[in-house]
Amino acid sequence: MELLERFATGDVDAFEALFRQYQSEVFGWILRMVRNRATAEELTLETFWRMYRARARFDVTRGSCGGWLRRIATNVALDHLRRARPEVELAEDPPAAPKADLVHQSELRGAILRAIHGLSPRLRVAVLLALVEEEPYEDIAEALGISLNAVKVRVFRGVRILRKELERAGVHA
Repeated sequence: MELLERFATGDVDAFEALFRQYQSEVFGWILRMVRNRATAEELTLETFWRMYRARARFDVTRGSCGGWLRRIATNVALDHLRRARPEVELAEDPPAAPKADLVHQSELRGAILRAIHGLSPRLRVAVLLALVEEEPYEDIAEALGISLNAVKVRVFRGVRILRKELERAGVHA
């Protein structure tokens, strides 16, 4: 508690201690959402910069620093996903004699990735955290600042849209 109080008053040493304590957790959380290490590193720094700038608003008596940081990190990642243009991966040169299964798996993976990138950032984050990273819905709700039911709705809608897009692409479950 003392560390958080010192941080809230602008103590740089306290901020550095919190940075060291939470850096890997914040990086991992952001990486789960943006799926790119270099981008996650940049967004981790942005998260801590926002944390430092908002230090006076942190209620030392009520909140947990980890939860507050996760919320800031989620907002930073969502801001990035809203601004970012979806990247289209270029197909690698196929081997001389490709196996039919490998080609099919590669096409399937590409169709799934395109469908996921076609989701709105709000739905994409909920779907990735829930289905790919298998984060508990409660943690997702806290990080996104929404209710547990809202997380369930976003995952449901995201899955429904993914199914429709994959059917359009000729992929059937």
